Amino acid sequence: MKVLVTGGGGFVGKALVCRLVDLGHEVFSFSRRIYPEHQTWGVRDFQGDLTRATEVENACQSMEAVFHVGAKVGIWGTYEEFFRVNVLGTQHVINACIKHKVRKLIYTSSASVVFDGSDIEGGNESLSYPARPVSNYTSTKAQAEQLVINANSESLKTIALRPHLIWGPGDTQLVPKIIQRARSGRLRKPGRKDHLIDTTFIDNFIDAQILAFEKLSINPVLGGRAFFITNGEPVYIWDFINSVIQASGLPTIQKTVPKSLALLLAIVLEKTHQVLRLKKEPYLTRFVIDELCTHHWFDISAAKRDLDYIPRISNREGYPCLSNALEVD
Repeated sequence: MKVLVTGGGGFVGKALVCRLVDLGHEVFSFSRRIYPEHQTWGVRDFQGDLTRATEVENACQSMEAVFHVGAKVGIWGTYEEFFRVNVLGTQHVINACIKHKVRKLIYTSSASVVFDGSDIEGGNESLSYPARPVSNYTSTKAQAEQLVINANSESLKTIALRPHLIWGPGDTQLVPKIIQRARSGRLRKPGRKDHLIDTTFIDNFIDAQILAFEKLSINPVLGGRAFFITNGEPVYIWDFINSVIQASGLPTIQKTVPKSLALLLAIVLEKTHQVLRLKKEPYLTRFVIDELCTHHWFDISAAKRDLDYIPRISNREGYPCLSNALEVD
């Protein structure tokens, strides 16, 4: 089958492209640049930008399915920057799928679309979108997810997957940032209380992508739905962070700082970056404090029941994979 992966050169996109090739599909990638390794895999690259409708349309032509992975990620940047890529870009993908009669659209959303800064313990798909999103990223991802869900029809079946904190070999976001901060010697625990979180090993998420792709053909009524995807084993935040740090050969983090002091520092850093119009993400933000100081783990029974999703790689099995794959600038 001819399939397109937007963001096919990123962490998730590249892993998905590789799996689709292994499964025998004719795979195409849409990204802002060309990736030489794609050529060795027999993958054709479309170079373009999600914000340009014509380029997206050209890439979607003659495709039978689209995996929309491409997005602006992170927690720093203007609302307009996130909106153009995550919302308008997703609308361009949907429009192109409809125009070229693509049959299936699988969207990589985020569990954070329902995060409002308070605890989530065993939350399922009945959770509503927050009235006041905690970041430009979560706001625009939620809007994009709703576009995808509402686009579901008899001719275009759509599904949204909500992973939480994807990590593993090849990670370019979560794990490298943890290691960089640990190496700086400035990483501290805000507050003394630990909290449970869910994470998602990359192989498990790719399994979920393929299952969603296959199940839409067998059971079209799954179209128009969103599913939480995680490892299904909540872990204490600092157990996870320290396991990642240990895999890199660094000492674990034990020192703490009062949460109130951490929040004050985050506010000062955010305001400084805004006044000076610095594009680089502040060392500390209020969103990060919220993430570190709340429970956020999810009920994945819907994915297990309807997608036959079973996490193959446990946290303990995943950690050793990092020691041979970490590459930090």
